[in-house]
Amino acid sequence: ESSGMRDILRKSKPQRLDDLIALNALYRPGPLRSGMVDTWIAGKLGRTEVKYELPQLEPILADTYGVITYQEQVMHISNVVAGFTLGEADVLRKAMGKKNPEVMAKMRGKFVEGAKKLGTNEKKATHLFDLMEHFAGYGFNKSHSTAYAFLAYQTAYLKANYPWHFAAA
Repeated sequence: ESSGMRDILRKSKPQRLDDLIALNALYRPGPLRSGMVDTWIAGKLGRTEVKYELPQLEPILADTYGVITYQEQVMHISNVVAGFTLGEADVLRKAMGKKNPEVMAKMRGKFVEGAKKLGTNEKKATHLFDLMEHFAGYGFNKSHSTAYAFLAYQTAYLKANYPWHFAAA
């Protein structure tokens, strides 16, 4: 019900639950300050061309218009781009979430080396790791965002269509 969320909903014109899930995950100080929300909205509405740092990222980020939105995407990127096992990808996710500098430095080196072995140049690999690290400051997992978005949708529906019952409950 915040004015900021209502404004973003008006701007983005959500049409499906996935839109609400992404907006819920993106409605955080980090993405709002960095312009990621605006990038997501522009991509969704077709105002700008969605661009990907690497071709391998398109299937991972297509649903979120090229914007890293969920923790699972970070894990998938590290798996596909740098050859991380899913266990290693989860270690990276945890280290990013806890901002553990020692583990992050180790994982950065492993990510860049793995990406180079799989054909990505060092500059792009480093840039991609930087993007993922920036994301980690506010990252949400998709299931968490889904539960929040679904509950918000149900609540809004009941409030709009059954205001007396909603208020009484």
